[in-house]
Amino acid sequence: MTKYKLEYIWLDGYKPTPNLRGKTQIKEFDSFPTLEQLPLWGFDGSSTQQAEGHSSDCVLKPVAVYPDAARINGVLVMCEVMMPDGKTPHATNKRATILDDAGAWFGFEQEYFFYKDGRPLGFPPTGYPAPQGPYYTGVGYSNVGSVAREIVEKHLDLCLAAGINHEGINAEVAKGQWEFQIFGKGSKKAADEMWMARYLMQRLTESYGIDIEYHCKPLGDTDWNGSGMHANFSTTYLREVGGKEYFEQLMEAFKANRADHIAVYGPDNHLRLTGKHETASIDMFSYGIADRGASIRVPHSFINNGYKGYLEDRRPNSQGDPYQIASQILKTIASVPTSAKAAAA
Repeated sequence: MTKYKLEYIWLDGYKPTPNLRGKTQIKEFDSFPTLEQLPLWGFDGSSTQQAEGHSSDCVLKPVAVYPDAARINGVLVMCEVMMPDGKTPHATNKRATILDDAGAWFGFEQEYFFYKDGRPLGFPPTGYPAPQGPYYTGVGYSNVGSVAREIVEKHLDLCLAAGINHEGINAEVAKGQWEFQIFGKGSKKAADEMWMARYLMQRLTESYGIDIEYHCKPLGDTDWNGSGMHANFSTTYLREVGGKEYFEQLMEAFKANRADHIAVYGPDNHLRLTGKHETASIDMFSYGIADRGASIRVPHSFINNGYKGYLEDRRPNSQGDPYQIASQILKTIASVPTSAKAAAA
């Protein structure tokens, strides 16, 4: 029997965006535990905005498990928060109620800033560094500094060791700003892995005295880019059948549901979606081929393949909840009839 360090990780009840929480328990297993072997566990919800002090018990239900390469015999356990009966989802548990489809594929592009001493990493104590331009995919100390690349490489290794489908990294447009990409088949799987990747990044940077700033526009109304979490998406039908008529109907549905999407695409998005810095206006819906200033970017490959493949919604921001983002995208897609649905009707 081996003693394993189980890190139970969940989302708290803070608004407008939840924080990641985690605590460790030790359990013995013959080998690396399966999800079915992991027990329910409890926590004090009164300390996480999820319960009152007079009735503070909340329950953690494991929903995904990953190896933790940062600890000897470490296990990362993604959890849903449940009521004390262990069966009823807590009101803050968005994962339990989202739409899911194994044929829906999501690729999230998580942008963020490294922050140290209250400002982006690499910014001088007062004022600003040289204007953005050379930082995107940059190389060299003057562009990325001495520690950022070390962190993102370690994060990449931790994610891969955990079995998370990490797809890549790059320095972003603003100084101190970076991005990583997570891909998953099914909204729950993709979102689980994004939240776990966020957790691993935040835990990793503790030892560097650096915080991760996810706010979509931390530098305010300046000539510095904000941060998004662009959502690349496809469904089985969109990949295998598609077609121009279906695509145009899909875009009309996204236009009609603009407000519902914006509502779950992250807080303060009006500060980021201004029509500047590679964004579309928050009050309008648009799409365009290879257009990074549109709400939805349509890749050339999509058109060249007969309107089949994936699309990129560029509106979700860096603080957005991937559970709710993926679910809203699927909800809008489900409102558009496919040829199979039309034939059945």
